Amino acid sequence: MQQKLITFAVPCYNSAAYMRHCIETLLSAGERAEIILVDDGSVKDETPAICDEYAEKYPTIVKAIHQENGGHGEGVNQGIRNATGLYYKVVDSDDWLDTDCLKKVLDRLQSLVTRGTAPDLMICNYVYEHVEDNTTHVVRYTNVFPENRLFSWMHVGHFRPDQNLLMHSVIYRTEILHKCGMVLPKHTFYVDNIFVYQPLPFVKSMYYMNLDLYRYFIGRSDQSVNESVMVKRVDQQLRVTKHMIDCQDLDALKGEKRLRAYMLHYLSMMMAVSDIFLLLDGSAEAKEKKTALWKYLKEHTKPDVYRSIVLGVGGLTNMNFPKSDRFILGCYRFAQKVFKFN
Repeated sequence: MQQKLITFAVPCYNSAAYMRHCIETLLSAGERAEIILVDDGSVKDETPAICDEYAEKYPTIVKAIHQENGGHGEGVNQGIRNATGLYYKVVDSDDWLDTDCLKKVLDRLQSLVTRGTAPDLMICNYVYEHVEDNTTHVVRYTNVFPENRLFSWMHVGHFRPDQNLLMHSVIYRTEILHKCGMVLPKHTFYVDNIFVYQPLPFVKSMYYMNLDLYRYFIGRSDQSVNESVMVKRVDQQLRVTKHMIDCQDLDALKGEKRLRAYMLHYLSMMMAVSDIFLLLDGSAEAKEKKTALWKYLKEHTKPDVYRSIVLGVGGLTNMNFPKSDRFILGCYRFAQKVFKFN
């Protein structure tokens, strides 16, 4: 049997109201794709039955896996364990892919594979679909990556603060995820940052297509990226940030200047996000956690790495002067209005 070109993993948790639309967009890939629907212990709706329905209807494309609740990360892990596709992409059950863009991406990947030049990482744009005001915002990388050709880290430009690579924008070779030992923590939100960050030193070749492939629903009150939800779950954000501090030795990447620079930028952004939500909490306990996080960073990284992060975006959210908290949160509110990220 010929290997599938791509595996789509769709973690599903009580998502019967919207998962069909997601799955239907993935089915447009036809037999080139494997779709793994991971029912993460859903009990409140028909999610398990819908997974089984699609697996029965499309037996050569769809697999249904039912597991005890382990959180989004364990859904991604389950997909990696069972993936047979050359490439691997996670699509959340409330999001979807643009079918015209998907065909172009798969056609290009197939062509690259046939020529023996398959990249380790395919990158596309993603689109924020804002529920509250019915607007969209596209995150593109035209100023960062060369378009429509293979390239390495030495060809990567400067990322703006709103241009981090996210799970929505990446398609990894499945082999890369195995090489980096990808196992996401259970019962933890925001692990998509680990999924993108940890494999980066193993990526030697990349390809960017300026296509708005991933459509990301944002603005529902129950979403993990809703601000009030993030404040309540700040301990999980801290857990993810510490995992990212520990999972790679950035000091060892001095020979790969642009890769190291981007990973420092990413980690600095994670420190900033953690700081912001601890400041929004505002409690004495949250302030102690903020101090402890910076202490953890200092104790678990080399001096050059710590200094680089302090001089980056992360350092801006750790400033200490009269009314600094109010100033930092004011900057956050301004950025929130401009970039509409949650």
